[in-house]
Amino acid sequence: MKALICPSLGPAENLKVMDVEPPVPAEGEVVVEVAYAALNFFDTLIIEGKYQLKPAPPFSPAGEFAGRVLALGPGVKGFTVGDRVMGSSGFGAAREQIAYPANRLAHVPDRLPLDKAAGLSITYGTTLHALNQRAEMKPGETLVVLGASGGVGVAAVEIGRVMGARVIACASSDEKLDFARRYGASETINYANEDLRARLKELTGAKGVDVVYDPVGGALAEPALRSLGWKGRFLVIGFASGEIPRPPLNLILLKGCDIRGVYWGEFVAREPEANRDNMSQLLKWAEGGELAVHIHAKYALDAYQKAFEAIAQRQTLGKTLLRMPKAAE
Repeated sequence: MKALICPSLGPAENLKVMDVEPPVPAEGEVVVEVAYAALNFFDTLIIEGKYQLKPAPPFSPAGEFAGRVLALGPGVKGFTVGDRVMGSSGFGAAREQIAYPANRLAHVPDRLPLDKAAGLSITYGTTLHALNQRAEMKPGETLVVLGASGGVGVAAVEIGRVMGARVIACASSDEKLDFARRYGASETINYANEDLRARLKELTGAKGVDVVYDPVGGALAEPALRSLGWKGRFLVIGFASGEIPRPPLNLILLKGCDIRGVYWGEFVAREPEANRDNMSQLLKWAEGGELAVHIHAKYALDAYQKAFEAIAQRQTLGKTLLRMPKAAE
């Protein structure tokens, strides 16, 4: 079978599509014939050894997937060959088949296409955990989303809208902001040519915002933090800018606000029942059309370099998928 392999740590040019042995399911595992594997920004880091998850080469990138059950290992219950399923693996999904624990898979509803399902686990799972368990966001609150057109950004815009928030989308171009409006943003800020803090003050009538969702970090973090209102919550999602900010802690004291970390992978491991509830909710929203799960592009497996380049250069709007050679709905 074909697999995208990272033989040694380095840029995407080092990756290779190779023939590898098909997996055999162990106790409690199923083999999934992957239709689509989704790429995220962290995939550009993990192949260079710059992410907190550091698999030893050789390995396959891509941390989420959707496809059909191909084979069952001993002791597996609740699945049959041919079932449509989705899962998140951290890495290892950019291959035609993957062996995966059955208890970490979710059934994909018949009305939800597999390409949409492939991009639902990580970015949308991270975001619902962030807004639900970490921010404890309430309907009517104001949510500011930085990097609002990327994978996690548009997920925050969509989920924020569904949860009843007033969503202010922030991005670096008018094109990206138009995209965010299509998926639920009430107001937008172009932080390439507008003062982020001044605009947020204007949009909230100087009251301040309730929740900041920050997957960017860098220079944007402090003005966004300064824009929080009393008892606001600043969600640390990631550092796509490449710079980890160091905010002055006196701001936290004066505003009575919180900085809350969002580590979805650890949440999944420590609170599996809560994560299953979140995934069930996401699947219902996606099946019912309340979440669009916008797909930027589907790249053939052997066109992986174009996919990685688009993500690294911030060209993507929504999800980026690798389509396996034998992909079928």
